[in-house]
Amino acid sequence: MAVFDLVDFDNHEQVVYCSDSASGLKAIIAVHSTALGPAAGGCRFWDYASDEAALKDVLRLSKGMTYKNAMAGLKLGGGKGVIIGDPKNLKSDSLFKAFGTAVNNLNGRYYTAEDVNITTGDMAMVNQNTEFVSGLEGKSGNPGPFTALGTFLGIKAAVKFKLGKDDLTGIKVAVQGLGSVGYSLCEKLHNAGAELVVTDINQVALDKAASELNATVVGLDEIYNQDVDVFSPCALGASIDDNSIAQLKAVIIAGCANNQLAEARHDQVLQEKGILYAPDYVINAGGIINVALEIYPEPYCADSATKLVEKIYHTLMNIFETAVDKNMPTGFISDQMARDIITNGHIHNS
Repeated sequence: MAVFDLVDFDNHEQVVYCSDSASGLKAIIAVHSTALGPAAGGCRFWDYASDEAALKDVLRLSKGMTYKNAMAGLKLGGGKGVIIGDPKNLKSDSLFKAFGTAVNNLNGRYYTAEDVNITTGDMAMVNQNTEFVSGLEGKSGNPGPFTALGTFLGIKAAVKFKLGKDDLTGIKVAVQGLGSVGYSLCEKLHNAGAELVVTDINQVALDKAASELNATVVGLDEIYNQDVDVFSPCALGASIDDNSIAQLKAVIIAGCANNQLAEARHDQVLQEKGILYAPDYVINAGGIINVALEIYPEPYCADSATKLVEKIYHTLMNIFETAVDKNMPTGFISDQMARDIITNGHIHNS
């Protein structure tokens, strides 16, 4: 396939195809930028429909990590890894060790960590063959709770900006996806007084949300047209498209999924419809902020990570205000800010 001609290729510095016949490893690592520091971003294990789909995903995700790390004020560039195949059948210690060897061959240009279908235990196996890994138990650990915290604070910022409310009491939130991060987010929303409508492919998670969080459960295709204030995408990306936007009654989109917009133009479409969009790579940066402190030479500190995650609220408010002032979509403004940071080589601290 002609990588350089793909619409998602964005002058990536390096795209590496990795394979190991003994373990069955098939993976792609994409290093988008090292302008601010070594590329950092998690690795996901997914049964992609095709190698082309995996390549598109890793290109988009790695670029998103460049922007995410820049806007989070981290001295890191952007990269991502994807392992291709069904994790239920292919996971093994030897496979993750082989992936560790592939990461190690990049000589510190890319630091990996957990993402979809990968655990801290899996990363421990990766760590057997490379030091360029973060999110390890005994250090920064599982980044999920920090991602959930940042997303929760981002929802509070959006509600404050759009609805003028300082708290979430009575705010209705439709959450699409109850994975570990999505469920943790729901717990925070419930404890803050929000009313939840949820969907997921996992019936056990849905039953738990209904019983523990008093959530209303709806079908996968029904989540978009719920009469709520906030739509929170917390599953895989590209759920915001022409079809879903036409159904939305929510006036805010704020969730922890990556690459929420199916196409870049949907940023403009949301603005025209008066829907406030919290750029995904800003609101969901809590996880990478946490693991970044493990990459830095200073000793890891959870309190320091939490304080940095709390800045997500203020970064989003700055984006929202600038977007209104310039009458531009929030995603466009965030991209512009991120590119300025990357080009000028200084770190954003709003």
